[in-house]
Amino acid sequence: MHFRNSALKPVIEATTSHAKKFARLFLVTATALSLVVPNVAITSAQAQQKKGLPLVRDAETEDLLREYAKPIFRAAGLPAGQVEIILVNDKSFNAFVPDSRRMFINLGVIMDAKTPSEVIGVIAHETGHIAGNHLVRMRQAASNAQIMSVIGMILGAGAMAAGAATGNSSVARGGAAATTAGGAIGQRNFLSYRRSEESAADQAALRYLDRTGVSPKGMLKTFERMADQALFAAQYVDPYALSHPMPRARYTALETKAKKNRHFNKKDPKRLQIKHDLVKAKLLAFTSHKNTTYRAYPEKDKSLPAQYARAIASMRSDRVSKAVKKIDALIAKAPEYPYFYEVKGQAYLEGGKPKQAIAPFRKALSLYPGNPHFEIWLGFAMVASNDNRYLKEAKTILSRALRKDKYSTTGYAQLAIANARLGDVAGADLATAQSHMAKGDLRGAQRYAKRAQKKLKTGSPAWQQADDILSIKPTRLNRR
Repeated sequence: MHFRNSALKPVIEATTSHAKKFARLFLVTATALSLVVPNVAITSAQAQQKKGLPLVRDAETEDLLREYAKPIFRAAGLPAGQVEIILVNDKSFNAFVPDSRRMFINLGVIMDAKTPSEVIGVIAHETGHIAGNHLVRMRQAASNAQIMSVIGMILGAGAMAAGAATGNSSVARGGAAATTAGGAIGQRNFLSYRRSEESAADQAALRYLDRTGVSPKGMLKTFERMADQALFAAQYVDPYALSHPMPRARYTALETKAKKNRHFNKKDPKRLQIKHDLVKAKLLAFTSHKNTTYRAYPEKDKSLPAQYARAIASMRSDRVSKAVKKIDALIAKAPEYPYFYEVKGQAYLEGGKPKQAIAPFRKALSLYPGNPHFEIWLGFAMVASNDNRYLKEAKTILSRALRKDKYSTTGYAQLAIANARLGDVAGADLATAQSHMAKGDLRGAQRYAKRAQKKLKTGSPAWQQADDILSIKPTRLNRR
């Protein structure tokens, strides 16, 4: 599992620039269409603008979410591969879509959900926004609201000027009020539009769940929890100043229809529930203190998820030998589960024994051929082993993985080291440039791309990759 700041910063900034503009204009969370119901009109949009999204990469979690999402995307009529699911390292319960190609899901969605259908319901809701083309419509609604605000300001300014010219203070005060009211009317109309789109996404989600044979009970459970959490705050919130329907009203609108669904009492497949529980345990162990993990999964709990959580907690706090012993006990119970070998390799790698990490990463890859996460781990271990016999293989493996996962800063960094040790200076510079690009550092990326291009054959694929980086204009990444 890799934790990092936004490696997709250029992508996020490019796809949300218009939405951020509207957030500033109307003081609402217009960066994306989101599942969560804010208690007030302002939530995390401004914070995200300042520091970017903290993303996390994990093969097991991403694979589980893709398994959840694939039938939903098909039911919504979305082409295979159109939507990429991206994990956000945030324990709050939230998910959002900034455009038609990306869905961001907080770790908190999985960590809070007791069943797969609760997470599938979240994915179905966000899919409703994508299939309904809500982002494009939202921008048009925001534009219309802006026009209303401008009209109000013009009319108000005219009245203020007339009052000042005639010395009539009441007229001037009325003009000032009209200026303020124009913005308020525009904002409320825009928020009303947002509430209607959220309700439409809820109804679309119910249709997708029905088509895929998933019980809407999980989705209903999610909205019930949201309604309960917002119960106290709702007493003091103007429902028309929110971009989402009030939680209890939203729950009520769904409850009757959901309970009539033919799949309502259908349980999630046992296989899927086990995978969900394993990922949930893994996320808690990786994001919490050891004591928190042991309170949630005490020694008396002998279930596989509990052992998984304790093994990861041990990996992060104990000696390597102690952690590996616990991981080997997991492997003995499920020898065909590739992610246990991945964790074992990570334990060795982070414990300062990279050469010993090679075998478990190879095993994980043999059980899940072509997985780019496992390939990057394996290449990393080979490079870190300081054994030059592995360098050429490491370069091949890392290059193959990065063709499938273009945002792995770790993969590019290790490829740069492998190239440098093999004497390929131009390749090392190009990989370093790509690593900077993945981190959103355009200036650093172009500095190394320029160095690489000077050493590369003009027109070669590597030369073209460097040229692509050099052709990017800073305003495309840094505009607000």
